[in-house]
Amino acid sequence: MLFNSITFLLFFPTICVLYFCIPATRIQARNLFLLLASYYFYMNWEPAYALLLLTSTIVTYIAALGIGRFDEKRKKRLCLVSSLVLNLAILFLFKYYNFLASNIEWAIRASGLGMDIPEFSLLLPVGISFYTFQALGYSIDVYRGTTKVERDFPTYALFVSFFPQLVAGPIERSTNLLPQFKQRHSFNYEGAMAGIRLMVWGYFLKLVLADRCGLYVDSIFNHVDEHNGGSYLVASLLFPFQIYGDFAGYSFIAIGVARVLGFRLMENFRRPYFACTFGDFWRRWHISLSTWFKDYVYIPLGGNRVSSIRNYFNLLVTFIVSGIWHGANWTFFCWGTLHGVLLCIEKGLGINKQKYTGVKKLCHCAVTFVLVSYAWILFRSNNLSDFHTISMGLFTNMGIPYTQDVGWGVLCASFGAILLVVVKDLSVEYNWKIASLTTNHQILQYAYISFLIAAISLLGVFGNNQFIYFQF
Repeated sequence: MLFNSITFLLFFPTICVLYFCIPATRIQARNLFLLLASYYFYMNWEPAYALLLLTSTIVTYIAALGIGRFDEKRKKRLCLVSSLVLNLAILFLFKYYNFLASNIEWAIRASGLGMDIPEFSLLLPVGISFYTFQALGYSIDVYRGTTKVERDFPTYALFVSFFPQLVAGPIERSTNLLPQFKQRHSFNYEGAMAGIRLMVWGYFLKLVLADRCGLYVDSIFNHVDEHNGGSYLVASLLFPFQIYGDFAGYSFIAIGVARVLGFRLMENFRRPYFACTFGDFWRRWHISLSTWFKDYVYIPLGGNRVSSIRNYFNLLVTFIVSGIWHGANWTFFCWGTLHGVLLCIEKGLGINKQKYTGVKKLCHCAVTFVLVSYAWILFRSNNLSDFHTISMGLFTNMGIPYTQDVGWGVLCASFGAILLVVVKDLSVEYNWKIASLTTNHQILQYAYISFLIAAISLLGVFGNNQFIYFQF
């Protein structure tokens, strides 16, 4: 069930009404209702894949019980390792097996040998990377002793499957979300309005910014050989905002939906294109994932508590794994590697330790944005060959950008939406008064929401376009 579908616009208000009709004192009944609603939400894609979600939930639940039961560290570690192996094996089978098999087969044939490796026709379950990492994070936290074992299975199952953030995050931590399922949540008007503001802004980012930019971006990146450098340049400028609008839009909607119900999810985006360095960018972009990799990959490898060379190695490995997390394609591997290399260079030069203001800050923001945008070309390219074609032709064979199918109106609307988003983010980044007016004054709050709804109605692209991160 997509957030940007009529089905969800009917589903969510119904869930809200029924949820708040259950007395706040009956916490377990409310949790059971949300659990059933979450599984219904997920099963709208493919009912059979709910079994994978349930399997991951059961495995991590039992592993946590074992960790809590045993006193011997060896037995605790065995429970944790079992949870990690079983969950990652499922993720590997559905997401990476065919990619690895095809590359091994290619390498064998390149060496002159003939060998066929069987492949499976498996549809990638929506959100499998997100809920797997969330469940594994719980197992690790229980092992570390930072989270108590949750013995009530429905409550834990709801933590793994909570529908607002189930399929594309934020990847929640057990220390934040799990305790909230044991609290009473009464309807709060201010909280509900704050949630609605976030939802409407998220819908604007998705339907107006992302999907309108996507009309042009897809027409270029899906037919690379048919276009010139001017088209590559425009598409490369639009894609950073398409993916920001698409993914941040989903996150804002998810956080807003949870807020209306009385739950607080972690912040996932913090105006990333105002970052001065790559390190700053990753403190602002997909925060729930970057902190997950920091806590569960980078720090266990030794973090920065080791020699400089080992620290660079840890940083590079973390970002290579992050790239692979995004998908089974060499483009994602190279994208993660590129970010890791740039972060190592930045760290080696001490750029990440400096504070920037004024013109110097503006210059660093511009350089960071350009480098991030170039890396996004690699991320968006269908394969490395397309990336090479775009890279070589980006500033050559310049001509009038392609507009035959999409028209100049799409480009004008796209850049108009970008301008609005930049101004809005600027107002928040630098604490302009206009940023607080839409939250502190009721009339202006309604005017702000009405303006966004009108913009969505006039400029939004409707057609139930799937969110980009659903494929991860």
